[in-house]
Amino acid sequence: VQLQASGGGLVQAGGSLRLSCAASGPIFSIEVMGWYRQAPGNKRERVATILRSNRTIYADSVKGRYTISRDNTRNTMSLQMNSLKPEDTAVYYCNRIPWGPWGQGTLVTVSS
Repeated sequence: VQLQASGGGLVQAGGSLRLSCAASGPIFSIEVMGWYRQAPGNKRERVATILRSNRTIYADSVKGRYTISRDNTRNTMSLQMNSLKPEDTAVYYCNRIPWGPWGQGTLVTVSS
């Protein structure tokens, strides 16, 4: 199953965006899925994780601002991002863990 992120764009600081992740096949059996981001010059980091049980885990940098969710009936995963900061600017990717193929990602730019 390959996952592809979409929904990025340009937003002002303090604004919100909702990213979507579409799967090429069923996701109900995938135990762990996550959202990652990579800013220029930085390593790719995982910012949010969701388990099959719907337990969620967040990086400290986004805790309280981002919400990850999954819809096994629609084979999608989402990332609601609120109170965005310029340092959230990055290309965002979705993937399962262990990793499958990486999609193109979607660019999120937060202006100050």
